[in-house]
Amino acid sequence: MNKSDINSIIGIILAILVGVGLGFAGSQGSAVLWGVPTFALAIIFAYLIQWIAFIFSYINKTEKFYDLTGSLTYISISLFLILTTPNLDKLAVLLFTMVIIWATRLGTFLFNRVMQAGKDDRFDDIKVDFFRLLMTWTLQGLWVSFTAAAAWAAISTTNRVELGVFAVVGFIIWILGYIFELLSDAQKSAFKANPENKGKFIQSGLWALSRHPNYFGEIIIWIGVAIVAFPVLKGWALIALISPLWVIAQLTLISGIPMLEKKADKRWGGQEDYEQYKKNTPVLIPRFPTWKK
Repeated sequence: MNKSDINSIIGIILAILVGVGLGFAGSQGSAVLWGVPTFALAIIFAYLIQWIAFIFSYINKTEKFYDLTGSLTYISISLFLILTTPNLDKLAVLLFTMVIIWATRLGTFLFNRVMQAGKDDRFDDIKVDFFRLLMTWTLQGLWVSFTAAAAWAAISTTNRVELGVFAVVGFIIWILGYIFELLSDAQKSAFKANPENKGKFIQSGLWALSRHPNYFGEIIIWIGVAIVAFPVLKGWALIALISPLWVIAQLTLISGIPMLEKKADKRWGGQEDYEQYKKNTPVLIPRFPTWKK
């Protein structure tokens, strides 16, 4: 066993332990099924789904359904919670709807993208390495659990409240984030579909305001979800509000922006138009133009 395998195993164990901690803390006030809090069951199922998918992925040396599996995990577990939690209220149904709409749209988009590209080059070395691939799928279980934690905790709780200001404000924020992410993805897809743009980078539309407007929209989406969920979370279950902070950390520090920035620098670094774009365009938070009279 080499050093890479050992590091992967350590990563897997840590991801599982963190998931256990989230499942335990976020279960305060959760409904119970089969003697187990439904929130804890949601976390367990999130990991199990990834491990089942990993088996097929490793045997067939394919990563094409990685993102699709993640989206289906959000959908299936949210559906499980909405069907097994008693005394559902409008807030739970609202959160369920928000997650389903987001996951369906993004999952379909990501799956179509990888099918058109033929592969996800992030997996070129990973998909042939058992422990690295297992760690990658396990980390997706962790990613899904933390991202959906606020919504899942609020759906599964036995604490119910009427829709109020938090729900209205959070839903409006979610809509803004959803539209921002949707338009960003649509603009980039249209840009890439134009043969004249082959080998070029997008710097128009929302991409003129931010180098990663889709990630900005993603963050806003989960801030909105957390705001809607907040009124029904009590005690240790409040840890589920880490959801948007987790998304921010993942996209800005770990697997999102750092990887894409490195890839872009390698491809276009040194080109005058690219260097000017990097200099004048924020990495994440859009810089809207100021209009002078």
